[in-house]
Amino acid sequence: MKGFGIVVIALAFQSFMAFSFDPSPLQDFCVAINDARSPLFVNGKLCKDPKYAVANDFLFQGLDIAGNTVNPNGSNVTLVNVDKLPGLNTLGVSLARIDYAPYGLNPPHTHPRATEILVVMEGTLLVGFVTSNPDNKLFSKLLYKGDVFVFPVGLIHFQFNVGRAPALAFAGLGSQNPGVITIANAVFGSKPLIPVDVLEKAFQLDADVVAYLQRRFGEPSNY
Repeated sequence: MKGFGIVVIALAFQSFMAFSFDPSPLQDFCVAINDARSPLFVNGKLCKDPKYAVANDFLFQGLDIAGNTVNPNGSNVTLVNVDKLPGLNTLGVSLARIDYAPYGLNPPHTHPRATEILVVMEGTLLVGFVTSNPDNKLFSKLLYKGDVFVFPVGLIHFQFNVGRAPALAFAGLGSQNPGVITIANAVFGSKPLIPVDVLEKAFQLDADVVAYLQRRFGEPSNY
């Protein structure tokens, strides 16, 4: 009888998960399962019992430390999301520090689950985003210290330090797990690689150029 009760509870929990809906998904996908014996993976994080919460659950330290910009892009993103700050769970926000070397670039990328609002703390940044098809209109602006710019959710955007000195910006993101898709890495550095003939046709490039780009971008994203 005890075993039957456990099965009923498990089935009830699975049904709740199946019919509940989060208007802001917290992961790339959530494949449905029909087998009650399969392990469940929730859309986001499980919650600690509030009575066991402590102040450190809501604390992250070290955002005053500059990130290492010695890399091909000359930029570094320090992301404070739910993985680094457990207290963000279910709150729908996260934060990032972005450091730029002189002429450093945060390359074209998207956040599939978040709008981003950027404030420049030091330096001068050329920023922009591109609207969806068929217009593909570029909205671009030169930002100075104290300027704020917003990148709508899901749209390709970038930031480029046009100055000879390092630059610094902070970004707020409208999800505890905004995700990032760096365009070049995703297209030319997928695992496994997208077939050369597909990219050759899509980008109107020679096969040798595609193969070269795949060798160049088969590396981890800046985020």
